[in-house]
Amino acid sequence: MRPKAIIRNRYLLFSDLILIVVSIVGSYVLRLELNSQIIQYLPSMYWLLAVSLVLKPIVYHLFGLYRQMWAYASIQELKVILTAVTTASIPVSLAIFSLWSLGMFEGFPRSTLFIDWALSLLLVGGSRIAVRMLEESQKAANKGDTLGGVHRVLIVGAGDAGALVVREMQKNPQLNFQPVGFLDDDSAKQKQKLYGIPVVGKLEDLSRMIERTHVHEVIIAIPSAPGRVVRLVADICRIKGIPFRTMPGIYELLGGRVSVSRLREVDIADLLRREPARIRDQEVDETLGGKRVLVTGAGGSIGRELCRQIARWAPAELILVGHGENSIFETVMELQESFPLLALRPVIADVRDRRRIFTVFERHLPQVVFHAAAHKHVPLMEINVEDAVTNNILGTRNVVNAALAVNVERMVMISTDKAIRPINVMGATKRIAETIVMDAAQRTGKFFSVVRFGNVLGSRGSVVPLFKRQIARGGPVTVTHPDMQRYFMTIPEAVYLVLQAATLGSGGETFVLNMGEQVRILDLASDLIRLSGLEPGKDVEIVFTGIRPGEKLSEDLWEIGHPYLPTMHPDIFRVECAKDTLCGPGLNTEIDDLLQLAHAGNPTAVVAKLDEMIPDSAVQSNPLPFITAIDN
Repeated sequence: MRPKAIIRNRYLLFSDLILIVVSIVGSYVLRLELNSQIIQYLPSMYWLLAVSLVLKPIVYHLFGLYRQMWAYASIQELKVILTAVTTASIPVSLAIFSLWSLGMFEGFPRSTLFIDWALSLLLVGGSRIAVRMLEESQKAANKGDTLGGVHRVLIVGAGDAGALVVREMQKNPQLNFQPVGFLDDDSAKQKQKLYGIPVVGKLEDLSRMIERTHVHEVIIAIPSAPGRVVRLVADICRIKGIPFRTMPGIYELLGGRVSVSRLREVDIADLLRREPARIRDQEVDETLGGKRVLVTGAGGSIGRELCRQIARWAPAELILVGHGENSIFETVMELQESFPLLALRPVIADVRDRRRIFTVFERHLPQVVFHAAAHKHVPLMEINVEDAVTNNILGTRNVVNAALAVNVERMVMISTDKAIRPINVMGATKRIAETIVMDAAQRTGKFFSVVRFGNVLGSRGSVVPLFKRQIARGGPVTVTHPDMQRYFMTIPEAVYLVLQAATLGSGGETFVLNMGEQVRILDLASDLIRLSGLEPGKDVEIVFTGIRPGEKLSEDLWEIGHPYLPTMHPDIFRVECAKDTLCGPGLNTEIDDLLQLAHAGNPTAVVAKLDEMIPDSAVQSNPLPFITAIDN
């Protein structure tokens, strides 16, 4: 490729020398109109030619006009041409005026310098645009020779993302994509063209345009598209038998870029997207930028996404604490690839090990802490009661006390909607963990807070991977109850809002994320089956297995009767929490008693103690299950 580029640039240099002559002769002809005066001014024209042929190529070279790949020229390269031609005209004009003052020629029409500048700009710029046009026509001619033929594509969204995707398709004919039109609901864009591709209608015209344009695929190029838009496109394409793909959501693209390579099959998360809220960059930057940030549970799904998004804000150090060496290793490898200059400090440690956690905090002196380490699987924790208590409660107390010992500025604990009126061990232990954080904030005035949200799609152990495995096996898909419903949010969106909530806390708050409306698990299963190209009840059966121990039909994000208040962010609310009897000097005593029961291996006594400690708790109402209860 390099020799080819050099040959082309030599041709451009030779072309510029000819164009310099044409420009100067043309400027004299335009100025003097071939009358008798042109003979009188020939000496000045010869000197102008000589000076220009020496100076202009040198200036053009200094501005890189012979190092550009003009087949990919854009507006930026045209700006360079304008600057180079203008700059070259200045020393040429100074030289001609100097020669005239020295008597090298009698006179010259001064306006020819301006005419020469205009002609040079037109000719030099035109020659580069001609190279670009030639390359484009060559690519178009070669499109028919690519393997597999042309893949006609209809783009939903004529915004920045759609424009970039189409531009990449045009620049890379080997992709075999031929965009034939845009659909966009913006009335101002109708009948306009973007990179030569017309906006042929609105989203409501999708069905008709699929038939009219004979496309092979529909691409949704709107990272901010809410779930209803994605669902509409998916439904129409499924009826028409047309494949469809989408860009990841805006939260998934944070820190990335829009391109054809980011296109993927529509996922269940796309159908549940909500319109993204405005990012409050300044507050997040002030909270995380240049700070030493520590994340516990950094190898988990939430912890890893926390690390990804925190890394965007250029912390001074990012300390990744986790118990599983493999998951921490994978997180570090990913971050090093995306953020090679970021100072990463991987730490293998168990939050239950008080001495180890205190050593980690004393060694790294974090300023901001995100506590995401926890056992979270409801059925599994019903079986392993003692481990749920030691990890979720003792681990949180160790992290909080270590943070206080090294004067951490701000701490955020990740909690769950299952901590409200808990009926399972996991929710009860998270509720006590919340209380530990709240108590520390009230006692010390520190900016310690809790962020509570519901289920996240794609997290480890979530229902979506289970459904996908069942669909891949041909079914049946198991749903516990036809009316079972849950709040759902994508991992990137939940973490984004956690970071936003971290900027709002002044200490002792419980923040609740706007999870939207609860989604029926039955509808979730049906959508996943359809996204797999199958029909529920026909290709894949759905079987109801009954509610498992520790499960509710629906979840709550705050206690009934306790108000929630708006914050500066429209998707984050502050909850006025109930005054727990746990708070105060007796909290540590109660926790010590609970831990003693857990260490003694008495799950029945532990469950009774949880109900005793937590108002409105009903963990004992569910009998401890057998191991087979976690199969589904």
